[in-house]
Amino acid sequence: MGAGHYIGDGGNAPDVDDDLADTAPPPGDVSGAATRRIAVTAQVDGLRLDKAVATLLPHLSRARIRGWIEAGTATVNGGVARPRTIVAAGDLVELVESPLPQEQAFCPEPIALAVVHADADILVLDKPAGLVVHPAAGHWSGTLLNGLLAYDPALAQLPRAGIVHRLDADTSGLMVVARTADAQTALVRQLQQRTVTREYWAVVHGAVPAGGVIEAAIGRDRRNPMRFSTHPGSGSKPARTWYRRAAIARSGAGMFSWVVCRLETGRTHQIRVHFESIGHPLVGDPVYRSGRPGFVAAAQPPAWSSFERQALHACRLQLEHPVSHQSLRWFAPPPADLVALMGQFGWNDLDRPVEVFD
Repeated sequence: MGAGHYIGDGGNAPDVDDDLADTAPPPGDVSGAATRRIAVTAQVDGLRLDKAVATLLPHLSRARIRGWIEAGTATVNGGVARPRTIVAAGDLVELVESPLPQEQAFCPEPIALAVVHADADILVLDKPAGLVVHPAAGHWSGTLLNGLLAYDPALAQLPRAGIVHRLDADTSGLMVVARTADAQTALVRQLQQRTVTREYWAVVHGAVPAGGVIEAAIGRDRRNPMRFSTHPGSGSKPARTWYRRAAIARSGAGMFSWVVCRLETGRTHQIRVHFESIGHPLVGDPVYRSGRPGFVAAAQPPAWSSFERQALHACRLQLEHPVSHQSLRWFAPPPADLVALMGQFGWNDLDRPVEVFD
């Protein structure tokens, strides 16, 4: 099978969040630094205001447009409008681009960042395990976004400080961040078109087949809304994970596999959910571990049992530079904790990619 191009986030957001798709305003749509004046055309006659503006300004996300309107910054023919206001051809819409409340809550914090690549348009980072990517309930500070704002204050002008994709807090590895609105638009489009290649290494329980594809829809677990599971029907989305086994090893009474994964879709926790679904959960995963082989308590339990996060690392990233259009690729070896775990199984050549995809 050809490697092709795949996208995955392995993180805490399904696919590409529309909120990340904001860009600089198209020529001719802006009058003044913060106010857009938009003439309603026949194309959107009779539509709701939020849908009409999203159609006329396709470079902006609908969520962001709706946020501005709900904040009371939009007028139609001089009167304050709401998202459901119906517009007609010839109406004049004025939309003030004020920061949304959640954006104002983000503050710069000095956080050490492992910068793999930096130029005027993009940053590539090697995120450590334990670092939350984006502020949310329970993690309003100390996130990657806070660190990015301290690293480059200009990122405050971009939605989510230029973040275009995510990794789970306890998943380590490579991420790309935009430094300009145009670069953010281009990167989001590449993600949406699945022309970004992201490769993950995982250590899983059991002996997986030499290679294959896991294709199973993913949605909220019907018994536990705090996790996801594979199931068809309402609320689930198609998901496909390609994988190749790089090595296999025995430790005590258990078998373990080192697998290399590429995602054709980017559902929440996709790799973790998919491998649990076939009876090969990731070593250390605190959430997705159904079918994990048990072990008899002893004075010296198996070393892998003390690994306290999912054994998952985004090791490889390939994309087209948003400005130069050069094809770029990076590789990040796994961090020390994962190196130590893999070393227990005799897997020690970890400083270069494993070429298992044709």
